[in-house]
Amino acid sequence: MQDEYRTVARAGVHETEINRSRFLCALAPATTEQEAQDFIAAVRKEHADATHNCWAYVIGADAGVQKASDDGEPGGTAGVPMLQMLLRRDMRYVVAVVTRYYGGVKLGAGGLIRAYGGAVGGALDALGTRTRRRFRIATVTVDHHRAGKVQNDLRATGREVRDVRYGEAVTIEIGLPEADVDAFRNWLADATAGTAGFELGGEAYGEPPRVR
Repeated sequence: MQDEYRTVARAGVHETEINRSRFLCALAPATTEQEAQDFIAAVRKEHADATHNCWAYVIGADAGVQKASDDGEPGGTAGVPMLQMLLRRDMRYVVAVVTRYYGGVKLGAGGLIRAYGGAVGGALDALGTRTRRRFRIATVTVDHHRAGKVQNDLRATGREVRDVRYGEAVTIEIGLPEADVDAFRNWLADATAGTAGFELGGEAYGEPPRVR
């Protein structure tokens, strides 16, 4: 797995106008190829009267799934430059749809490439990006007496508390950078006088921990 990747901060739309043609770039995070395809279908339905709805997406932290469509524009002038812009910005788990309303002035192949790639770049600048970092999922089991303080300490140090479950004991699921596991295990033992349970699980991606 990649240590980290970047994706769009939020779904949204950014519009530009070039020689009277309107270019609306809709961006969204997509965790699966089906999510990306559903987003494309929704945009195409919303803009069914548009001249073109071109799209591109990258799914996977290693950029394993990449697809693009020119949707009737000359081959290689729309979907490919959109995809190239996503890859140039190191974007992953993201889908882009550029809707064009033709304004009556032909742009030529070079102009189209710049317009579609630029539409994606402009939307990324407008909507912002965020970094997702690989971490280990860890489970802490602690008695009810100590649970409140442990949770407060975890949040105070910026650690990601993913889930809390209450039973005979309190189970807290957190995300830990791989390099932080041993130090956290020692901290937990000190904080709970050795009474807390600690179990290391699999890997996932999340926001970078803000450990202070």
